[in-house]
Amino acid sequence: MKLSAQEVNRVGQGWDQDAAKAKSIHKDAYIKADWHDIDRAHIFRKSWQYLCHEQQLAKPGDYLATQLHGQSIFVCRQSDGSLKAFYNVCKHRGHELLTGQGNTKRIICPYHAWMYDLDGRFLEARQSQFIQEFDHQDFCLDEIRLEVFCHLIFVNLDQDATSLAVQSENLASEINQYAPDLGSLQFAHRLTYTIKANWKSVVDNFLECYHCPVAHKDFCTLVDMDTYKVKTHGIYSSHMAKAGQTQNKAYTTDGATVTDHAVWYLWPNTTLMRYPGRSNFMIWKFIPIGPEETYEEFDFFFETADLEESEKEAISFIDDVLQPEDIGLVESVQRGMQTPGFSQGRYMVDPSGSGLSEHAVHHFHGLVLKHYQEAINHDR
Repeated sequence: MKLSAQEVNRVGQGWDQDAAKAKSIHKDAYIKADWHDIDRAHIFRKSWQYLCHEQQLAKPGDYLATQLHGQSIFVCRQSDGSLKAFYNVCKHRGHELLTGQGNTKRIICPYHAWMYDLDGRFLEARQSQFIQEFDHQDFCLDEIRLEVFCHLIFVNLDQDATSLAVQSENLASEINQYAPDLGSLQFAHRLTYTIKANWKSVVDNFLECYHCPVAHKDFCTLVDMDTYKVKTHGIYSSHMAKAGQTQNKAYTTDGATVTDHAVWYLWPNTTLMRYPGRSNFMIWKFIPIGPEETYEEFDFFFETADLEESEKEAISFIDDVLQPEDIGLVESVQRGMQTPGFSQGRYMVDPSGSGLSEHAVHHFHGLVLKHYQEAINHDR
């Protein structure tokens, strides 16, 4: 699908820079397959995508291979300690070179054993000495953009993209303020979910706590809702509150190292979180599979890879209580969008910027429409 100004105007009709005057994005952008293709091509393949913590690729030769919005890639720690990312494809016949996570001294294609160095240089192919005008330089792997941001590894398939540090402005200093120990934390656990909803529905739900007193009564005991403030910035928003002082099912603040609930949304599909308790950090990414299906990965980092009982309880609370509640909400929204009874909604805005306000959803929709407009300009 090639976007037209008419189509973008249609899904954005009624949206306004003033959230109190604006309508939300039209449901077509949430349910139609063409818009899923646009999102993948013009949002996800042109934005910074989180892969893992740098501690997960600590030693030379450590690698991680994955699918990134339909593209096979891998990241590898170099012998000099730096990190590089490449398209995960052999230059001979296109076979994938690496799978999963591991350590290697050389990259050897499992199809015909073409060999590459860790830095992507082509090294050797059996019988290539018999081939005329066979130049090794023609077969080096194609590198993709990589940036280590607050000890987290991000990649971008757009070679012309502005660096994440520049795009995100003050985000790094905020994260370092609330999580100065992020570099030393260890990967401890991952939760995964497949949700029958568009990725934008999932982000919408994450960005507002207007629904929390109604749908997340347990969550409202985790934070002091009177201190909950939401602020929007260029490509991110911050969601901050003090820990709740009442009993809850997730954690205790007695003797806690961390006493703040600090959350950031980073365009387009990454959230970064620090909850009260022992030193911790959580990274949650929403990966679109189809127009009405999203895959989630929820990574947990703690002081040690071995979980304490309180940390197990916190993970169980997310897995057994909070996530089922949220998944039920967004899947219901997705079903509702299939009916003729809904096309667009309004943002409930609190001028004080409280957690009950939906101005961060409005901010997110503004970013979506901005990138749709850029897609039009790109295709001209």
